[in-house]
Amino acid sequence: MPPAVSTSRERTLAFAAWIVVCIVWGTTYLAIRIALESVPVALVGGLRFTAAGIILIAALRLTGQPLPARSSWGAVVLSGFLLLVIGNGAVVWAEQYVASGLAAVIVAMVPFWNVVVEGVRPGGERPTARTLSGLAVGFAGIVVLVWPELFTDTGGNWFVAGVIALQLACAGWAIGTSFTKRNTVSSPAATSAVQMLAAGLMFLAIATATGEWRELAFTGRSASAILYLVVFGSIVAYSAFVYALKHLPITTVSLYSYVNPIIAVILGTLLLSEPFSGRTVVASALVFAGIAVVRSASEA
Repeated sequence: MPPAVSTSRERTLAFAAWIVVCIVWGTTYLAIRIALESVPVALVGGLRFTAAGIILIAALRLTGQPLPARSSWGAVVLSGFLLLVIGNGAVVWAEQYVASGLAAVIVAMVPFWNVVVEGVRPGGERPTARTLSGLAVGFAGIVVLVWPELFTDTGGNWFVAGVIALQLACAGWAIGTSFTKRNTVSSPAATSAVQMLAAGLMFLAIATATGEWRELAFTGRSASAILYLVVFGSIVAYSAFVYALKHLPITTVSLYSYVNPIIAVILGTLLLSEPFSGRTVVASALVFAGIAVVRSASEA
């Protein structure tokens, strides 16, 4: 589907929104890691997205902007489930066992999953030999990353489980991105608001079913991290993502995955003293090389 950009102003705003996504989402990996210090997994998403959804819906009502038509709520809720409950929820769960910077590097494989989703979608673009070679290189990076952990103790096994969860997150995000691109019929802000509120309520239901409320505690650090995720990670950056997705090609929007890991790794190393070994550097280089090959194939 061609982008909806038709004027210079829309094009400028769309790229500005994309830059916001690149920068802010690179910082959210650190915020998630800090929030998990005292807030259970499902409640990180539940508190974040419920609050953001309510605030954004209230802002829309106060400014007289309409919410999505009820006939489209099913599609909006489904996209919120794919993007936020699966795409973001799996990242939060994985960050219990995988360093925040490394999680961002692995999530950079979203363009691979975009290729897979488009390849299996009826009428989608089939992968070329160059694309498949890029996927193979990127997959080799993941193998380099997790292979030694397969032969270590339980902690290593949890690390591998975290890497697998991050791939599930990539798949959910890619499917949700494709679905949202083709089913956003209202304003990006209205779509974001309903997506986030629906996802937040789903997370809260999961937290209630698993008894997470008994484990909830706030520290100054974790409360600040949740607030940052609500305001910047959700209201600002997620709305910017939906806006960019509406006006730019998926391949262009997904380039944010190049920038996010760099910011996340720097912050995780400097502020949380997260390790970044030579093996991680090699694995990351392979992942980014694979992304570059896939990207060049899509632009050829």
